[in-house]
Amino acid sequence: MTRIVYLNGSYVPETEATVSIFDRGFVMGDAVYEVTTVLGGRLIDFDGHMTRLKRSLGELRMAMPLAEAEILAAHRRLVEENGITDGMIYLQISRGNAGDRDFVFPPADTPATVVMYGWDKPGLADNPAAREGLRIITMPDLRWARRDIKTVQLLYPSLAKMEAKAQGKDDAWFVEEGTVTEGTSNNAYIVAGGRIITRPTSHDILHGITRASLLRYAREAQITIEERPFTVDEAQQADEAFITSASQFVMPVVEIDGVPVGAGRPGPVTQRLREIYLEESRKAAI
Repeated sequence: MTRIVYLNGSYVPETEATVSIFDRGFVMGDAVYEVTTVLGGRLIDFDGHMTRLKRSLGELRMAMPLAEAEILAAHRRLVEENGITDGMIYLQISRGNAGDRDFVFPPADTPATVVMYGWDKPGLADNPAAREGLRIITMPDLRWARRDIKTVQLLYPSLAKMEAKAQGKDDAWFVEEGTVTEGTSNNAYIVAGGRIITRPTSHDILHGITRASLLRYAREAQITIEERPFTVDEAQQADEAFITSASQFVMPVVEIDGVPVGAGRPGPVTQRLREIYLEESRKAAI
């Protein structure tokens, strides 16, 4: 089956979807994006993704090109037309085709380029990695300072993921001034004495939608949360460690730079948090 994608108001086969070579997203990385999870044909944390999308656009002085209701309708149509039961919907908005390459922004009335597409990931919530845990490395955080804006500037995280793969590991955490900021495409956490410890939101990290939902569910379950930076050494000596993201939900980390975390296998707090997140997210899905 040919995948149907959304491009600037039209639904077309992916082979017919084209964007100008002068588009700011292509030549400048001048674009933001969101990825929304689909479970059982329904959207997870959609409202949170829309709130962050509007914030990212505002930080880059870009207007919201569509109403939320239009974006929701497009997501649902892509799920239906592409037969997605469990999977993801990707949304990207760029500043559009400036007609030439220039560092200066194009006129404010330049139409944005809006792209949406989805893909099926059967068994998304039953990822074997959740039972085995991830082995990660740490790397210096050399990204730009506005990591809170979800832009398409993802080259350094890609390089970090590839370095982890080259070392036979699963992923990487970034470190800045002695403390962990976040993962390549996820937020980072440790568990010590039954407490969840994670870096507070700021310009240093992406304001994860899964992060926000999980912390809310954890508080409702009477789990203590400390929002503060932590070091690599502290993480290696923790009882447990884990990450969160839209595609991996809550995923245990069992090794950091070759050092086992806790017993070297997924811990009870992380496993319970994953259960809670999936249960509550399915209830709230739209």
